[in-house]
Amino acid sequence: MKKITKSTTIGEALKINKNTESILQGFGMHCVHCPMSQMETLEEASSVHGIDLDLMIQKLNEESK
Repeated sequence: MKKITKSTTIGEALKINKNTESILQGFGMHCVHCPMSQMETLEEASSVHGIDLDLMIQKLNEESK
């Protein structure tokens, strides 16, 4: 399975892990399907939303196993 990294876009993460949407929403990111999010990296999104990037990536990768 492909690993999710800080440079993974939200659109890619949604394809890699079926639980991505609920995980991101748990971090307060609610517009995961807006057009901009498909090109936005997880690093960019976490910066805008004030989210701990390392923790978010850890959760996304744990859930995709």
